[in-house]
Amino acid sequence: MNYPDILASVDLFLGIETSDLEPLLSCLSAKQAHYEKGSAVFHSGEPTDSFGIVLSGQVQVVQDDYYGNRSILAKIGPGNLFGESFACADNKTLPVSVMATTESELLFIDCRRLAAPCQKACGFHSRLIQNMLDIVARKNIALTQKIEFISKRSTREKLLSYLSSEAQKSGSSRFCIPFDRQELADYLSVERSAMSAVLSKLRKEGVLNFHRDEFELL
Repeated sequence: MNYPDILASVDLFLGIETSDLEPLLSCLSAKQAHYEKGSAVFHSGEPTDSFGIVLSGQVQVVQDDYYGNRSILAKIGPGNLFGESFACADNKTLPVSVMATTESELLFIDCRRLAAPCQKACGFHSRLIQNMLDIVARKNIALTQKIEFISKRSTREKLLSYLSSEAQKSGSSRFCIPFDRQELADYLSVERSAMSAVLSKLRKEGVLNFHRDEFELL
């Protein structure tokens, strides 16, 4: 079994012994795949029954409109799932794309194998379904929070709302965010140049300090 430490930390496998992970993944017919930086994992408009787990590297869930404007919905690192809501729903095609932002190792699981008890009648499935429900619920909460950020009227309000939330999550006025400047602009649905101008103004006003992905609310 590859990446045992990462797999043991995956919320989907919460409550399952490490020694049981290998037969569990065999039961689910899990498949591992390698992706180069910048390559597409899932394409918008294509069907899928599988969701992924990041073993190493990082992927982004993105949505492009007709004119090529990109919005980042989520940034997924090692030990986390992506695409589970779409794979488990009765969607004919994906409304989003998933891109590898670094060289990545990913594990794919067919959602149908997750939900249906296998011929071996192993006891993993009920626990997996409970864990999946918890993951989907928490991601829905995170999506609701993102809607709260981007529903603010001004770039300043969007930035302060997001940064305040990140400070609360970290439990400190000093924290790091998971985005570079362009990614942050895409996540908040604002223009990068306008956002950079607002950040500089906030620093001059003594509201915050920042260096790259490190921020401090004053």
